[in-house]
Amino acid sequence: MLHRRKTLLDNLHNPIFSNFCQQLFHRCLRTKSSHGYGDLCRKNKAEKYGEDEEEEGQIRLFKSRGQHLLTNPRVLDSIVRTSNIKPDDTVLEIGPGTGNLTLKLLEAAKSVVAVEIDNRMVEILRKRAAERGFEDRLNIVNGDALKTVFPKFNLVVANIPYGISSPLLAKLVYGANVSPFRSATLLLQKEFARRLLAKPGDSEFNRLAVNMNLVAKVEFVMDVSKRDFVPCPKVDSSVVKIYPKTEIPNVDLDEWWAFTRTCFSKKNKTLGATFKQKRKLMELMKLYKPVGLSEDSNLKWREYDSNGDGDEECDSDDGGSDNGISILKGKIISVLESGGFLDKRPSKLSNDDLLRLLYLFNEAGIYFHDQAKGKDTCDAAYAACDDLL
Repeated sequence: MLHRRKTLLDNLHNPIFSNFCQQLFHRCLRTKSSHGYGDLCRKNKAEKYGEDEEEEGQIRLFKSRGQHLLTNPRVLDSIVRTSNIKPDDTVLEIGPGTGNLTLKLLEAAKSVVAVEIDNRMVEILRKRAAERGFEDRLNIVNGDALKTVFPKFNLVVANIPYGISSPLLAKLVYGANVSPFRSATLLLQKEFARRLLAKPGDSEFNRLAVNMNLVAKVEFVMDVSKRDFVPCPKVDSSVVKIYPKTEIPNVDLDEWWAFTRTCFSKKNKTLGATFKQKRKLMELMKLYKPVGLSEDSNLKWREYDSNGDGDEECDSDDGGSDNGISILKGKIISVLESGGFLDKRPSKLSNDDLLRLLYLFNEAGIYFHDQAKGKDTCDAAYAACDDLL
């Protein structure tokens, strides 16, 4: 033990050993620099995969903006292969960053529309494309993908910034009738992808999956390790492929979104228990349209006692000013019983089940969205994506 300590002390006076320690110390400092991503980690990753890290090394990346660059060429190649790009395709890429995926897309497609909000990334992307002779096939849109009107495209391939996954998906799939595309191959946060892929009865099944499955089909492709990104995110990712449906159910989307919001507010609660809540009944009372009654009669049905917090269950025998709500409650229970939904839980219902229940409600004059209001545009839909998905 004493001999080892003496050897170490002797080495500290050795110029070669001392120089090595200083280099190691400074390299360790760089891994915790203000750049927020380890320079040393990035360099080792670049050497491992043969990446030209000069461009990435000249720019500061921000995790808060979802700037995680995919650097593993094997994963990049897999994404491009999975996308099934044809030579005459125009590919939409959102958040291209420094262009690791963009360059591979340009090799396979006729053209690429790259939407990037960061001016610094735009300059690097333009330079790298020019060096490969792709400048004429690359259309860079410098702006916010959620606010930008996309040029025409027929395929989407992108490493989506985690923070805009929901609104971007809503914009793409609910706008597919205006801007149709063949498929979207997307790299998403793993947990988000699992929720997207969930089926009725799964613990992850949720309103996101329900509203997505109404208009699109989602397939799992592969998982991607967080170690394949610079800077390294806290979680792993997954690649999914989304196919917009050519035919969607004939349903009022505003009504559907409001209905699913009500059902999935407590997805593991029975529908009977959900619709017994006085607050929910009070909300529906404002929209109730008793079948066969005049407008004046309809107004009388909407008279109710607004006192109280509305969290308690409504007793159908409480009478008085709550009489209208009690009658509405009886109507709702009757609808649920007629369709066999009274003891069902939203987390176990398919889209067909939910569509049938909504039809039964509407047929009985029970609505979830104010029919007097105008239809939501696609922009309004994705802007309210947290409510939709």
